[in-house]
Amino acid sequence: MQRDKFFREVENVNHPNEKLIKTHCSYCGMQCGMNLRVNTISNKIIGVEPRYDWPVTVGKMCPKGVTAYQQTNHKDRILKPLIRDDSALKGTKEGFRESSWEEAYDLIATKFSNLQETYGKDTLSVFSGVSMTNEKCYLTGKFTRVALGTRYIDYNGRFCMSSAAGGFLRSFGVDRGSTLPWTDIHETDCLFISGSNTAECHPTSMFRVWSVQERGGYLIVADPRETPLARRADLHLDLKPGTDLALANGILNLLIENNYVDDEFVMNHTNGFGETKELVKEFTPEYTSRITGVSKEKIIKAAEIYGKAPNAIVMFARGIEQQHKGVDNVSGYVNMALVTGKIGRPKAGVATFTGQGNGQGGREHGQKSDLLPGYRKITNPKHVEEVCEVWGITPEEMPEPGVSAYEMFELMDQKKIRGLYLLCSNPAVSAPNLNFVRKALKNLDFMVCSDFYLSESAEFADVILPSVTWSEDEGTVTNLEGRIIKINKAQEPIGDSKPDWLIQVELAEKLGKGKYFSHLKEARDVADEFRRATKGGYADYYGATWDKIDKQDGVFWPCKDENDTGTPHMFLDKKFYHPDGKAKICALPYRPPAEEPCEEYPLRLTTGRVVYHYLSGNQTRRIPFLKDMCPEPYVEVHPETAERYHISHDEVVRLFTRRGECNYKVKITEAIRKDTVFVPYHFGDYESINLLTIAALDPISRMPEFKACAAQIEKLAVGKVQ
Repeated sequence: MQRDKFFREVENVNHPNEKLIKTHCSYCGMQCGMNLRVNTISNKIIGVEPRYDWPVTVGKMCPKGVTAYQQTNHKDRILKPLIRDDSALKGTKEGFRESSWEEAYDLIATKFSNLQETYGKDTLSVFSGVSMTNEKCYLTGKFTRVALGTRYIDYNGRFCMSSAAGGFLRSFGVDRGSTLPWTDIHETDCLFISGSNTAECHPTSMFRVWSVQERGGYLIVADPRETPLARRADLHLDLKPGTDLALANGILNLLIENNYVDDEFVMNHTNGFGETKELVKEFTPEYTSRITGVSKEKIIKAAEIYGKAPNAIVMFARGIEQQHKGVDNVSGYVNMALVTGKIGRPKAGVATFTGQGNGQGGREHGQKSDLLPGYRKITNPKHVEEVCEVWGITPEEMPEPGVSAYEMFELMDQKKIRGLYLLCSNPAVSAPNLNFVRKALKNLDFMVCSDFYLSESAEFADVILPSVTWSEDEGTVTNLEGRIIKINKAQEPIGDSKPDWLIQVELAEKLGKGKYFSHLKEARDVADEFRRATKGGYADYYGATWDKIDKQDGVFWPCKDENDTGTPHMFLDKKFYHPDGKAKICALPYRPPAEEPCEEYPLRLTTGRVVYHYLSGNQTRRIPFLKDMCPEPYVEVHPETAERYHISHDEVVRLFTRRGECNYKVKITEAIRKDTVFVPYHFGDYESINLLTIAALDPISRMPEFKACAAQIEKLAVGKVQ
């Protein structure tokens, strides 16, 4: 209590010529609470303080969050619209000149209109991101379908959260990333965490994880690498990359065989148990061990710990989701909770660690190729009618569903898509099989990019529009719990930069669609329309007004009206979102990775994050401290593997797959399997590991298989250029 009192007093210290703006971090789905320090004379952001009143992270911040404020007034900010000189080569930083907004808008409107007149409405496309507010994500979907009238829109969450969404929808009938609030985590009895390097990717969750063990609970971690989280675990399941479904099926088989099934819950609240029970019988500990590489003793122990725990939470992240069977992996782990009845109550459930700041809200409200606001389906006529009424168009004017992100690049390569409006994303680094993706971007007739830095993707653009950082605008985002929170403006936009929602309103006017957008004068106007557009949908935000969010410090969706305080715990009434009110226990045959090791490519390549960088690194690689801490990528190699290839620590080697090659320094570590190598994915140009990854797509989520492909290492010849 004394400690809490001290921090409250420290937080309320008045600094001369300063004010504090309450907000949240711009990076991952934790959305850690912070106060931005603003100089009242210059009206510029000068620093940050943690918020100890924010219940999720209680004053915790990571290295990225502590330095996030340095984005806003950075010397690399794009301050005016840029237009590429006709003679300049696409894919380079050179050849841009500054222009006025009027000139840029006129050029975009002319080029987009000419392309559609010549090749049809669907020759244009939009690729967006989920580090934007809900309001911007919502308006991007409306702008695509109303102002541009094209079917082709998708978003970078396709490479991040789409498998979690697909698994939750199949198992529960609804996609909310966590069935319980994060404040329950430290009170549970067992955490089963798979495919998450939590200590580096979501470090401000770790005090809750450690608390479980300190209270006598258990931590089970499934990961090919001995991450900081895995080192502290009671049990580390060191599986081969891409074998998660076999592990989940093996544990499920033992849960059933050893009578850890909640018969009443299964009978009354689920479907599919009988079929699943038969399917997983072949996944004996011995069979599961042969596939996964995890010892049968560990598999047996994991099932026993999870099965006996009075309360348990299954958690996962991109390690299981970024696979060509990511949806099956998610449903496979959800099966464990459903069979044992450890869901629909406090301290028990399932959750995914959301990668991007608005990875939850950004996928709910119209940026996905087949979705409309409120998680409505564009293939459902009733859903289309409900949204059309808000937008003021007829159902006949609503475009049909498009295709997923990577498939849009395939259409660009085929010249079926000739124009692109890119915002808040950097696919020239983050997409798989980058040689192909970069070729597709170069193949476009006309490309517009909205960003606040010159990203690797912006280098392919014909027009670059200067957007604002998160601290120069306001709106809502939805954190990894499903809690809707408020982002507040701390500083006026610098230079001629504008928020993306305003850019779209003004562009719509130039395109002759102003009547559908001209009423949106400020961010709050977008918020009000956005809430109305979600009303009645599965992801219903209608009751989550800005005032209520401020008063409650966040509102969990669904929140249906002014009297609704939100839904922190899902399924307390044991009612799921399938038509019969039951959850589905899924029978999931095991499929191996799309590429298995062979004589030519004997290693398994997997990728992931480091604590100092975020996504493609377009933001964090510019922050001096973060860049100093991790200035370049590297390849992790086990000592015995390094000895076999006669390579040493810090030596530069050639790493290659069937799609490309990169040169990396070697980091020798025992914290990785002997048959596996790991490279972080935050680096661009010729250093990007996604030059090597495979674009095998999940049949449901269309997620590429970032986490597993066949690779080989080659020692560089003496004197070879590195």
